[in-house]
Amino acid sequence: MAEFSMEGGKLALLFGAFLCSSYAYEVSVSCMIAYDEGGASAVFDSPECPMWEFSAAIQNGTDNCPVATHRGRRKYQEDRIICYPHVTVPVLGEDDPNEAGVGIAAVFDGHGGKEASEMASQKFLDYFLLHVVFNTYKKLFSHSNEHEEAGHYSLKLKVDEELTHGILEKALLRTIQDIDSEFSQEALNNDYISGSTATVVLWMNGQILVGNLGDSKALLCSRRTHFDQDSEGLKSSNYCSLKLDDEKARIEAAGGVVLVIGVPRVNGILAVSRSIGDIRLKRYGVIAKPELTDWRHMTTEDCYLVIGSDGIFERMNPQDVCDILHGGHAKENETSIDSSFCPSSSSLADCIVQNAFSKGSSDNLSVVVIPMRQDPPSLEHKEQT
Repeated sequence: MAEFSMEGGKLALLFGAFLCSSYAYEVSVSCMIAYDEGGASAVFDSPECPMWEFSAAIQNGTDNCPVATHRGRRKYQEDRIICYPHVTVPVLGEDDPNEAGVGIAAVFDGHGGKEASEMASQKFLDYFLLHVVFNTYKKLFSHSNEHEEAGHYSLKLKVDEELTHGILEKALLRTIQDIDSEFSQEALNNDYISGSTATVVLWMNGQILVGNLGDSKALLCSRRTHFDQDSEGLKSSNYCSLKLDDEKARIEAAGGVVLVIGVPRVNGILAVSRSIGDIRLKRYGVIAKPELTDWRHMTTEDCYLVIGSDGIFERMNPQDVCDILHGGHAKENETSIDSSFCPSSSSLADCIVQNAFSKGSSDNLSVVVIPMRQDPPSLEHKEQT
């Protein structure tokens, strides 16, 4: 609350001037207080806040977003997928509010039940967009205070790449944090033991960001894609892995142990060190803070963005996946792709899932494939010289 303890007149002036613009989302003082005290869930639950509706922000639904899931050899399907290739995100312009498009896709790989992955998939988009709105407002106030201290008052906020990226990154981190907090309370009330990994990808204006909890993967397949044993695309082979010394050290410092039972596992149970839920292991150093990559420029060579649950990669490597997307054009002795599982009627996502299953993957299988070259013009990026 201290962050917004401004004089009533000044606060009213700020909101009055701001809300007279074409900006679509109204934030009252009481609603901002609710946000500061309880995050996204408090805003949606507060009678002081308006009914938030973000459906208009989603353009084209899930067009250009082939997805496929398969229960595989498990009794239940605990994976969940979201994919929105073009979402209108409010970003403040230098003179007037304007809007920018961002792509959002994620795979949530549940374990111990579907409850955590289900909540994450249902709440992610609304929570993410709400955090974007509120963090944009915070930037507005911060900028206005800086100008007032200099002897004048301004509502202008220059949009640049650094500002936009910062807002989106913070919104992603806060969204996962809020979902984990809300689910953890629900798990306590209902005695759930489930958890979920999360691999979330944002892309905007020719750049891409990955946030990762756990062992799913995000790949960017280009015309020149070739993976060696130490490189697995946007997510390295050890990302958020218990094989990493700092992840293992955090677990041990919290009183947990890492035991190798097939793979390294927290207390011999959980094969990842970061996840949503898993409340019984939170006290042993398991956290819900995603690792973020740096924003990466895409080039005209980049053709497909792929996000897959770890079941996809249990029997396939990233090169196999990219070979499918490029039609299996690798030399015969260098590819293990079975084209019989890719009839002409199959989508690329279906083909990846069926190949993983045919190779003996024992896990749930989920993948989203986004053809980057067919995205809106705002996503085109010329390679820098």
